[in-house]
Amino acid sequence: MSDDLGGATPYPEVDQQPDYPGLEERILAFWAADGTFAASVAARAGGDNEYVFYDGPPFANGLPHYGHLLTGFVKDAVPRYQTMRGHRVERRFGWDCHGLPAEMVAEKELELPGRAAIINYGIDHFNAYCRALVPRTTDTWERYVTRQARWVDFTNDYKTMDLSYMESVTWAFRRLWDKGLVYQGEKVLPWCWECETSLSNFETRVDDAYRPRIDPAVTVAFDLDPVAGAAPSVSTGALRLLVWTTTPWTLPSNLALAVGPEITYDIYELLGQATAVAAERASAYPELFADAARLGSVTGAELVGRSYRPLFDYFAAQPGAFRVLAGDFVATDEGTGVGHMAPGLGEED
Repeated sequence: MSDDLGGATPYPEVDQQPDYPGLEERILAFWAADGTFAASVAARAGGDNEYVFYDGPPFANGLPHYGHLLTGFVKDAVPRYQTMRGHRVERRFGWDCHGLPAEMVAEKELELPGRAAIINYGIDHFNAYCRALVPRTTDTWERYVTRQARWVDFTNDYKTMDLSYMESVTWAFRRLWDKGLVYQGEKVLPWCWECETSLSNFETRVDDAYRPRIDPAVTVAFDLDPVAGAAPSVSTGALRLLVWTTTPWTLPSNLALAVGPEITYDIYELLGQATAVAAERASAYPELFADAARLGSVTGAELVGRSYRPLFDYFAAQPGAFRVLAGDFVATDEGTGVGHMAPGLGEED
């Protein structure tokens, strides 16, 4: 056998036009007949020599997509490496049986529009139907994952709806509690009025329920009350703060303003009123401040604690509200250097 240049082919036993998919299929068939994966686990002792790997579970009633396959290669590389290091690595596949995705499918297939219909149908029957959805896609997942040459144990899998799994999570949480590592915090989450539950960021994108929208950015003036008992001055008297926001729809629920303690705010006479804006941001409003007289300056720290009149009276009686707070997240790369705070609608809030 010769190549096109007239010389001898260096490796005549190598197919010059290999069928790569066919080659992969032959390797997979050999692994299956030989029991290679099971042998790689059985050949290594357990105990302290174990490297525990539980696959982060996909939703049980969903089908694999490129995101699962891409991360699957990484998940396969680490256990293989640890196996080559001599560890016993039992790779158990898992299924996330988190309620909402399964419930949405069940409601659609059973034609149950909402909570009242589910109760009338029977919660026990509805839950049984949801559980029956779990193994529906198992064969498809096993075919995809095996085809990408992953070594993973589908036979000894785990499901988050299993009592043993739930008890193990409770046990782990108790250990964290005993070590003082559990704390109570607050987090803003999307809410589904139809499902009557909070949603994860992923869940809002399952059916494109979360749709970005464009709102006009607005600059709003908040009037600070004079500092009680303080000598009258530009910085302690009635003062107006300019606030820039890209979410004007949150203004009715405003409860506080945030300033950067280290930021300098210049005070200008604007339409007969002392008006403050971050010194670095005044140039962004030439139509307001280009010809305005500068009266002085104040630091954000000096503004902290000041009270102001709310734009709307919905929460006017809320104790401790409508104050200027210190916020390390306040920046001067855009806006006015003053943040509008609407608790319940943002992480910092």
